[in-house]
Amino acid sequence: RHTTSKLSAYEDLQTIKSMGFRGEALASMTYVGHVTVTTITEGQLHGYRVSYRDGVMENDPKPCAAVKGTQVMVENLFYNMVARRKTLQNSNDDYPKIVDFISRFAVHHINVNFSCRKHGANRADVHSGSTSSRLDAIRNVYGASVVRDLMEIQVSDENAVDEIFKMDGFISNANYVAKKTTMILFINDRLVDCTSLKRATEFVYSAILPQASKPFIYMSINLPPEHVDVNIHPTKKEVSLLNQERIIEKIKDAIEEKLMNCNNTRIFQTQALNSSALTQANTRKDKGTEVSTPTGEKSQKIPVSQMVRTDPRDPSGRLHTYWQGQTSNLEKKSGLVAVRNIVRSRRNPKDAGDLSSRHELVTEIDYNLHPGLFDIVKNCTYVGVADEVFALIQHNTLLYLVNVVNVSKELMYQQALCRFGNFNAIQLSEPAPLLELLTMALKDDESMSDVNEKEKLEIAEVNTEILKENAEMINEYFSIHIDQGGNLTRLPVVLDQYTPDMDRLPEFMLTLGNDIAWDVEKECFRTAAAAIGNFYALHPPILPNPSGKGIRLYKKNKDSMESAGQADNDLTSTGE
Repeated sequence: RHTTSKLSAYEDLQTIKSMGFRGEALASMTYVGHVTVTTITEGQLHGYRVSYRDGVMENDPKPCAAVKGTQVMVENLFYNMVARRKTLQNSNDDYPKIVDFISRFAVHHINVNFSCRKHGANRADVHSGSTSSRLDAIRNVYGASVVRDLMEIQVSDENAVDEIFKMDGFISNANYVAKKTTMILFINDRLVDCTSLKRATEFVYSAILPQASKPFIYMSINLPPEHVDVNIHPTKKEVSLLNQERIIEKIKDAIEEKLMNCNNTRIFQTQALNSSALTQANTRKDKGTEVSTPTGEKSQKIPVSQMVRTDPRDPSGRLHTYWQGQTSNLEKKSGLVAVRNIVRSRRNPKDAGDLSSRHELVTEIDYNLHPGLFDIVKNCTYVGVADEVFALIQHNTLLYLVNVVNVSKELMYQQALCRFGNFNAIQLSEPAPLLELLTMALKDDESMSDVNEKEKLEIAEVNTEILKENAEMINEYFSIHIDQGGNLTRLPVVLDQYTPDMDRLPEFMLTLGNDIAWDVEKECFRTAAAAIGNFYALHPPILPNPSGKGIRLYKKNKDSMESAGQADNDLTSTGE
């Protein structure tokens, strides 16, 4: 709490760049809430979890399964301060402020994933993924209608050699219409307010925009730390700048120049009159819907059946709220919705899996890529779950029925090849003996019903020895760790924050022992990745909403595939 590596001398306070001291912040939270910290560093086999109360660690850190990074969870906020807790009774007042705060950070830190969801809500109010484009971040948070009317702006010192002040951002043009000013201002990556800067920009817009319209402004200003005074307000919400008047004047001039250039071409959109009589008359005359277009262009009529009312950039599962009123207990625990929401982009090291066989398999995936299916998957909107096997997605005006088992199996197969040699690992709480797992799998295998128990035990022992002989290879490439005693201790993290169904673990071990071509490198990697894909895929009855006839088709296809000796499944989907 009272130590830091940020300061070594008193003079360092003049140039400090951080937002504060996290040790002091964490300690403060432990006095007003129950704090639990879970953390794991890259390269560790497992993470650690520890709880704090009143600034003191309750127990020693305990090992646990975790994903890379640190998670701080604060529960029962102000449990010991009745007066403060009463001020938090009305969440309707505080939650919009939290959403606005998270939204601003999501726009600025485009390489960080942000998510904010109210307790009990079906979807997140803020859900932004990491991206390389600032406009994409603004689109994810504030919508496409805002991005459409934004202009990029950059301001810096005239002398590039001694450049001290630099600003870049986006401002709304003359076509943007809003009732309230939205100004997102970051100075040296610190979210702040600057009343004088906001007043100056609003003054520029008031001379150009209609009287009732307010602008949208995002600015990121970089200055030497010694030129920023963050101690003029107790909350550090406001700052004071050295040469503040000159900086504001340069920004104001740049905004004015941008607006004057775009003011020559302004787009006006027509709006239908809100008259019931006129609406009824148009309904009798036209069977289609008229789309508003800029003045001077001929309006286009699009039939209602061809209108696209969904956007793939909308939060996933929005339509599912209306399509399915009740959610089964199984869906609340796990399922397609939960898995889809935790999928995040992950960049692997470029030197990982530098083997020709692995590259050939990845190249085959790229070569066999179907452009049409790729576009459907990339730009689809999730609708909901049809039954145990099928889900509904919408692309443009078409509704598709997707086999979730096959899609998830292909996803896990490709993930296994992409993360080849660079997996994080799931540490099992207790080592699982291979011999017991294989024996269980053989007992459940209907094709082995005619084999007696002694022969099954011999088969299990042979497969155990095969896996022990190849333990070093599968651990190095796939993070499947088998110790010298023949016990399974670790499994790979194929998809972040997702754990497979452990009831299928015996079948997975039997597949590794029986179906892997250990002597041929490329086939070995292919069959191992296929086995991992099958194990981590979503199989019934994990999928939610157990109704319908999809399970019959799944069982029928599964039996026919096993009889044909197929080792993997391809991505399949149908649409009507």
